[in-house]
Amino acid sequence: MAPIIVVIAAGEMGAAIGQRLRLRGADVRTSLKGRSDATIARAKAAGLVAIEDDAKLVADADFVLSVMPPGEAKNLAARLAPVLTALPRKPVFADCNAVAPETVRDIATVVAPTGCVFADIGIVGGPPPKEGDGSPRLYVSGEGARRALALKDFGLDLRLVEGGIGEASAVKMGYACMTKGSQAIGAAMMLGAMRNRVAPAVKEALGDSLPELLGYSGRQMPRMFPKAYRWVAEMEEISKFLAADPGASQMLAGAAKLYQQIAKDFEARAADGTVAMIEGFLKN
Repeated sequence: MAPIIVVIAAGEMGAAIGQRLRLRGADVRTSLKGRSDATIARAKAAGLVAIEDDAKLVADADFVLSVMPPGEAKNLAARLAPVLTALPRKPVFADCNAVAPETVRDIATVVAPTGCVFADIGIVGGPPPKEGDGSPRLYVSGEGARRALALKDFGLDLRLVEGGIGEASAVKMGYACMTKGSQAIGAAMMLGAMRNRVAPAVKEALGDSLPELLGYSGRQMPRMFPKAYRWVAEMEEISKFLAADPGASQMLAGAAKLYQQIAKDFEARAADGTVAMIEGFLKN
């Protein structure tokens, strides 16, 4: 019998993971409560079954995968807790969000009274494509980790991290600190060069000594703009992850503020905002 897997929400990553699981034989459900037209269309394109009633959504489920923006993860756990508590057969509840170890342990305390086994999953890489075998790496730890490894049979690259709740999220935080943190530094460099009217010279210097880095920034920056609003909370979570080192923590908290401004300017299409200036650097 095909496993029943609940994937919430149907964002870019959630919908793609749900689609991969469905194409490999799982019965995949989602919730579209309060979601945008774009999310509804994405879920439909992925072939996910939308169920509005939470009790029916999780009934007989084998896994519940929370794939949310970081700031919404705890609220989802709290929302589902009553219906999970009422289930006679408990699913594995897997938090798959970009959150600090401290945050995922907090979410686990919300889930614990339901009787569900908890798995901490940190996703590294982009959404799995519809065609082919590629998959992001899903690092998993905690009590439910070994049960979650069953998802490998449905096209996901699960990798066990020995230890308790928080270890897998720490892997994600470390990875995102380098990838998304470096993009924030790149954006800051471009803004500084533009404001000081030296963009061509800075690009020349980077092209001479660090061409790979310049090429990477040129490719990634335009892709970042529509995602910047999601990265704000993620940078805040990384700042928590680095709390023992105040200088590093403050740097990532600053990155959160930068992404917040980029998101605001992108939405407003501000003619003289941060997005326009970064685009100006790339075109210079």
